[in-house]
Amino acid sequence: MLRVMQRLVDLQSFAVITAVYVVCHGLTAWVVTPVQAIFLPEITVFASLIYLPHGVRVLAVWLLGWRAVLPLATGAFLSELMFTDASVRQLMEPVLLQSIAVGAPSALAAFEIVKRVGWNLYAGRSRRISWTSLLTVGALASLINSAGQSAVFSGLIFPGDQLPVMAVYAAGDLIGLAVCMLGLTLIFRWLRLAGSRRPKD
Repeated sequence: MLRVMQRLVDLQSFAVITAVYVVCHGLTAWVVTPVQAIFLPEITVFASLIYLPHGVRVLAVWLLGWRAVLPLATGAFLSELMFTDASVRQLMEPVLLQSIAVGAPSALAAFEIVKRVGWNLYAGRSRRISWTSLLTVGALASLINSAGQSAVFSGLIFPGDQLPVMAVYAAGDLIGLAVCMLGLTLIFRWLRLAGSRRPKD
């Protein structure tokens, strides 16, 4: 019975991470990308200045460790199918799969690197959430992801645009994480306030 319950929890976690990733990617595609395309059209094809799914990556790996990688990859794959223009997808089809393979485990790589140097930041290690520690590991994950994505897309990016694209990847991931963490903080505060307003029996 316990194994069945654990499987149900795993499936629920998989579905939630995948769905949240897709929603955050959709917000980025529909809100951030059109505005960014006006000012940075050459870079917008490859990277976003506010990439919300990076926040999902970091928070999911923080909570679930390696078990978050597959739902993150699934969310990224579905997002590309749903939000990437068909002509762009066809042009970059083999490269998009490589991009997903780099992005999905980037946060796990960052958490494992800091763990090797004695800084275990996975959830449950302390009672308080260290937002600054999560931002730090998120910044490392962002650097890992931006370096990997720049290598993956190197054949499609003009040499003069490679450094700006890498910088936008890194900044976009970090800003996306900060926005997700701010949203999570507001949700926690709202839940705490709602709980304190409940009448006591």
